[in-house]
Amino acid sequence: MALELILMADVEGLGLEGQTVKVTEGYARNYLLPRKLASSISHAALKRLEKNRLERESRQQKDRAAAQALAQVLEQLSCTIPVKVGDNDKLFGSVNANDIADTLKAQKIELDRRKIHLAEPIRELGVYTVKVKLHPEVEASLKVWVVGE
Repeated sequence: MALELILMADVEGLGLEGQTVKVTEGYARNYLLPRKLASSISHAALKRLEKNRLERESRQQKDRAAAQALAQVLEQLSCTIPVKVGDNDKLFGSVNANDIADTLKAQKIELDRRKIHLAEPIRELGVYTVKVKLHPEVEASLKVWVVGE
């Protein structure tokens, strides 16, 4: 016999949050209900679902606003990375996202290295524009100066 439930979270292969689905009793009893991924269709469940949606939207707006503020700071900022060079200004090693994140940390800006998008590590001296993806809807450009020590 199939049970009709409302999904409280996205479940891969089954549906998205808020959808009504029919599943077997065992799947509901052993997987969905204990993990609070689904609930029986009731007024309380619908109310809880709406509350969760409003909280998520509020959190996303705050995250977006914080990302936009950080993007404005990064647009005005330039990051100088001194590196060791050999003959003919050839770098020993390369500059990667970790190096950029560490330099920003020294300037009191916390930024996860995974948000810095480099097509490939920087292997030459010069000025580079690096894309920083702060939020799915917010992207910033950061000027990176790679100079010899």
